Amino acid sequence: MNLQIRRANPEQADELTRIALAAKAYWGYPKHWMEIWAPQLTFSPKYFEENEGWVACVDEMPVGFYTLQEKDGTASIENLWVLPEFIGKGVGKTLFLHAVELSRQRGYETLQLEADPNAAGFYEKMGMHKIGEQRYPEMDGQPRILPIMEMKL
Repeated sequence: MNLQIRRANPEQADELTRIALAAKAYWGYPKHWMEIWAPQLTFSPKYFEENEGWVACVDEMPVGFYTLQEKDGTASIENLWVLPEFIGKGVGKTLFLHAVELSRQRGYETLQLEADPNAAGFYEKMGMHKIGEQRYPEMDGQPRILPIMEMKL
């Protein structure tokens, strides 16, 4: 697999939105939950003009991406999404390690993110640990608690 990481381009916003929606749906969430979350997973060209994004491409085709931001002096991964057919094939790991390296090069001491509960195990394998949680309104009577993960760089 010829995997390359390159800077996200605002013209890719629709394609990257499709990746994020497909990746979130991979976890089997109910359709009406996906409809509620769709606005958060829909990216405009302006988003990629204002936020740094990196895209993993296989044979020129985008298969995953992440966005990196700074929050209170800490590097923060805001999105990390991989097409379902590429989950478990090293794309997410490659994107994550790219974010770690970039954050280190920029002098950050800590990398944080808010994880989908289904992805927490992946981030733990990558060396992160849970430092807290973000609680959201219940959905269909089920609590929505997302782990906040961190690693020292």
